[in-house]
Amino acid sequence: MTRPASFKYFKTSPEIIRLAVMLYIRFLLSLRNVEDLLHERGFDVSHETIRYWWNRFGPMFAAEIRRKRAQHLRTFSKWKWYVDEVFVKVNGKRHYLWGAVDHEGEVLEAVVTKRRNKAAALKSIKNLMKRHGRVEEIVMDRFASYKAALREMGALEKQRTGRWLNNRFENSHLPFRRRERAMQRFRRMRSLRKFAAVHSSVYNHFNQERSLTSRDTFKLTRTAALSEWRQLCSG
Repeated sequence: MTRPASFKYFKTSPEIIRLAVMLYIRFLLSLRNVEDLLHERGFDVSHETIRYWWNRFGPMFAAEIRRKRAQHLRTFSKWKWYVDEVFVKVNGKRHYLWGAVDHEGEVLEAVVTKRRNKAAALKSIKNLMKRHGRVEEIVMDRFASYKAALREMGALEKQRTGRWLNNRFENSHLPFRRRERAMQRFRRMRSLRKFAAVHSSVYNHFNQERSLTSRDTFKLTRTAALSEWRQLCSG
């Protein structure tokens, strides 16, 4: 059986590579934790090899997930967006992670900038609309840069502000915060951008809204998500 082009020169099977990447991104595990888990299952892999796999295949897996979910998002994510930014330390310096989620908690965008101003807000919202089209409402806080950016785009009437209205976004970035602490923060802005993009795609893929569904439904959707993950980059 011929391996797909992306795994062409790798002796390790694609199934093990996918498993290692999923464990590292999805769960609060270090590279050495993943190495130990694979060793317990009979696979002798160095943590530096796992680091290489994550850097090589993580963005590829995330891109394929986004491609497969693009039609769904364009159809069902045009009602309401929740937009905000969080502070992230990169090598001790403050940066800003601008994000957006839809009304179902799907992470739509993750943009990292050095400044928190109109230009950064404009970049975030333009990227969001370029990828997902127009939306009916955008929920955000009263940060002046948001208002200035929307005014320049001619979409000021879409803005919605109010106390507690943006709780959907505040809850959505908690998984990233937990992962950030487990990684002991980031050393480079490039690493932050890559991990934020990949983490959001993997989070969307496995996010089953467990508290809102029955046990039987959850098991079916979880099995389907795992099955789709095992097929990434297989064609």
